[in-house]
Amino acid sequence: MSAAISSPVEHLDVVIVGAGLSGIGAAYRLRAEHPGRSYALLESRAALGGTWDLFRYPGVRSDSDMFTLGYPFKPWRDAKSIADGPSILRYIEETAAENGIDNHIRFNTKVIAAEWNSAASHWKLTLGTRTGDAVEQRTLTCGFLYSCAGYYNYDHGHEPEFPGIGDFAGTVVHPQFWPEDLDYAGKKVVVIGSGATAVTLVPAMAEQAAQVTMLQRSPTWISAVPGRDKIADRLRELLSPNLAHRVIRTKNILFNVGFYQYCRRRPESARKMLTGLTTRILEDESLVAEHFTPAYNPWDQRLCAVPDADFFKAMRKSKAEVVTDHIESFVPEGIRLKSGRVLEAEIVVTATGLQLLAFGGIGLTVDGAPVNLSEQFVWQGTMMTGVPNFAVCIGYTNASWTLRADLTSRLVCKVLGYMDRNAYSAVVPQPGRALGERPLLDLASGYVQRSISQFPRQGDRHPWQVRQNYLLDSATTLRTDLRKTLRPVPMTKTLETV
Repeated sequence: MSAAISSPVEHLDVVIVGAGLSGIGAAYRLRAEHPGRSYALLESRAALGGTWDLFRYPGVRSDSDMFTLGYPFKPWRDAKSIADGPSILRYIEETAAENGIDNHIRFNTKVIAAEWNSAASHWKLTLGTRTGDAVEQRTLTCGFLYSCAGYYNYDHGHEPEFPGIGDFAGTVVHPQFWPEDLDYAGKKVVVIGSGATAVTLVPAMAEQAAQVTMLQRSPTWISAVPGRDKIADRLRELLSPNLAHRVIRTKNILFNVGFYQYCRRRPESARKMLTGLTTRILEDESLVAEHFTPAYNPWDQRLCAVPDADFFKAMRKSKAEVVTDHIESFVPEGIRLKSGRVLEAEIVVTATGLQLLAFGGIGLTVDGAPVNLSEQFVWQGTMMTGVPNFAVCIGYTNASWTLRADLTSRLVCKVLGYMDRNAYSAVVPQPGRALGERPLLDLASGYVQRSISQFPRQGDRHPWQVRQNYLLDSATTLRTDLRKTLRPVPMTKTLETV
């Protein structure tokens, strides 16, 4: 009997985890700056697009303008500045196809575990590849691992326990898993929550539903913004697509950074401005005071944008209402509130938020020792102490995700070039002295507070701070002297067979 011949393990220079907005952008930068490197994007789902392919609830859209949420290298050409999900998905698909990135995506492939081997100076990835209902495990090695999977759990949303929910005679759905055949025309709908998803669902469902009620425990800052950017439209008439895109992008960056700084430095003035704008639309000061004046200051939590005031317009047409109260229990006909009122409902949508999950839930091991993420510090918002040749893509919480994501991908390319010039097979960031600790994300939002302790931390000084300021980051990130904080990793371990 002849001996079985084992096939060699495939090795790639770079593996990008995730084929969403960030992953496709990362692949573009890698191809542009390091065209000779082999790479692949590993996508756990059957299609690219990430968030914009997964979420299919009514009205799904961006809450940032597409001139900054889009890529700096691909002009946004659609009319709407605040775009719907299908339009964003098409934009991502076009970017992948135009640059040959789609040929490097391996679908239905989930990274289960990643083991760093210092002797071999590579990662060994344990992959689960799905074919139908069957999942096959295999291995792959790579020199550099870049997680562009974000920090949300896309398999499970946040689902609080609601008393008596089993008694409800209607249908309960979570936006993250929207049923394609859900018919809500002419029905009474209650949307639980007051975040970006809820304020998107309410006006979209109100077009067909008999009545839509948004039930919130406490108010959220909501601001009406133009769905189309008139200045951008004019600039696109006068300038070439690439130049217009750069000018509009710069304009919007300056406005967004300026507005955020205004809210943080003059919170009382910002509160008056936001409540004043909402009062002007709804023409009811008591309504605004009760349902749209949060206890916290603007940008303590992320501010919700509603294009063309569609959320408020649905309220003015009496197609939607907001109720601020607490749930006592579900009952067969709907939801009984602590106040005693019963909200009648045939459909309840639990827009109760997402669950955080660090870097796609990959189990990291370095030379046989599991990595405790909460003990590590993030460098430049990109790499971590204690974990060689590993980068993560973390977007801004106060601006478009892609602004920070693109800087991160360009920094990863700079690190790869630095390694080449110095013949380093592996590098890891190390602080020269002890760091003060801060949570990775400085937001008071419940979805952040529930899980942030499971993430690495940021420090109290540059380059260990995750700054929420694109102007500062764009001026300094790519000018960083890598020699000061990146250290080569010696090949000291015994080489193990993969």
